[in-house]
Amino acid sequence: MKEETTESKAVSKNLKFEYDPAPESFPVEIAEKYGHFIGGEFVAPNSGKYLDSINPATGEKLFSLAVGDATDVDKAVTAATNAFENTWGKLTGTERAKYLFRVARIIQERSRELAVLETMDGGKPIKESRDVDLPLVAQHFFYNAGWADKMDYILPGKTLKPLGVCGQIIPWNFPLLMAAWKIAPALAMGNTVVLKPAEQTSLTALRLAEIFQEAELPAGTVNIVTGAGETGAAIVDHPKIKKIAFTGSTDIGKLIAKQAGKTDKKLTMELGGKSAHIVFADAAIDQAVEGAVNGIFFNQGHVCCAGSRLIVEESIKETFIRKLQARMKQIRVGNPLDKNTDLGAINSTEQLEKIKDLVEIGKTEGGKFWQVDIPLPTTGNFFAPCFFTDQSMSSTISRTEVFGPVLTISTFRTPDEAIKKANDTPYGLAAGVWSEKASKIHSVAAGLKAGVIWANTYNKFDAASPFGGYKESGYGREGGRHGLLPYVEVQ
Repeated sequence: MKEETTESKAVSKNLKFEYDPAPESFPVEIAEKYGHFIGGEFVAPNSGKYLDSINPATGEKLFSLAVGDATDVDKAVTAATNAFENTWGKLTGTERAKYLFRVARIIQERSRELAVLETMDGGKPIKESRDVDLPLVAQHFFYNAGWADKMDYILPGKTLKPLGVCGQIIPWNFPLLMAAWKIAPALAMGNTVVLKPAEQTSLTALRLAEIFQEAELPAGTVNIVTGAGETGAAIVDHPKIKKIAFTGSTDIGKLIAKQAGKTDKKLTMELGGKSAHIVFADAAIDQAVEGAVNGIFFNQGHVCCAGSRLIVEESIKETFIRKLQARMKQIRVGNPLDKNTDLGAINSTEQLEKIKDLVEIGKTEGGKFWQVDIPLPTTGNFFAPCFFTDQSMSSTISRTEVFGPVLTISTFRTPDEAIKKANDTPYGLAAGVWSEKASKIHSVAAGLKAGVIWANTYNKFDAASPFGGYKESGYGREGGRHGLLPYVEVQ
């Protein structure tokens, strides 16, 4: 065997191999425009107005969606009220479970189609839509179907009754999964729903409406009214809606809480986050690097619980940053429908500009800035992943939810200092702790003010596990037995 020369070794080291494109080829059909889904049918908006939904990876129009007003919302609430009083609300838990199981099975059967639509409309990589989102969507319907005939066991000794019509408003980062998180428990407990998806990502919610039709869900059980802020405000203000579930920004959440506070509506909110990864020197460093990359970059930083603050033990800072940079250079940014893509498109031009503005502010506030040098597509909304180090904890970039692939890195010397830095934020949604010592993980977790804490992993979800935050990250829980309680009256 011929010995490799020094020159050939250098050439091999500098070669960069790329995957060939592997575009998702599953065909999907998208109508030119969609109306609201009210009373089991698609109907034109009262105003006659439509908004264009744009593919963020190409800048091209996908379809037009109806803009709902107070009249449309009232029609949806009337349909939901009729279903609650006459059909869905009269079914036994066993019968409700059959419908939810049927919906879950259809979602599984159509999962590839739904994943493609989710990626086209939202910009996230197809492998995330396909391998993470869609299995969880089906799981939430299956899981809540299992509770539908077991209401007597949720709080033993108590009688639980459905509330009636529930208004639900969901964001653009996990369109179909957020719909499942909210619709499934509401229906399992015997309620009916009026849902408003984000105007940027309404496509899969409307396709879910078609699945409800296919499952022969009683008309009016779930109604979907599309539109922007005014549509959501009409849902919050409607006097016949008994409960509001909102996932979105903290600023909008505060407005909704203020308005709903004037009524007797029940309210649950999952809002912003600025979540921390705490990495100890005894952690599996390569595993922690991968967790950090997965926690903030592979989902474009568009998860509300994204681990956007990395707090590393001082003794391993240089090693960790060197490994992180090497890993970030391997991130593939590009066509979200390519199965090799790690980081897809930013959801909208407005969000991309917000990210750029915050990064520019961060550059003026001290510290060091590093951004991976990779080519970006010339069309669409793309941003290369980056991080800041050695910035003040009071800097804008350290305290503001960027909702993009932007990480901040700071250090600590003692566990107490790590806990204080992690808690030094108005948010309290999630956190991750990395260490080989379980006792240390439990001790640190006990001091963290966060609703969800992962140990030696990040962004792992299960329908049986409750999710939610503290402080300005909201209140109430979704998922698990805890996620059923906001949809019932305890007697």
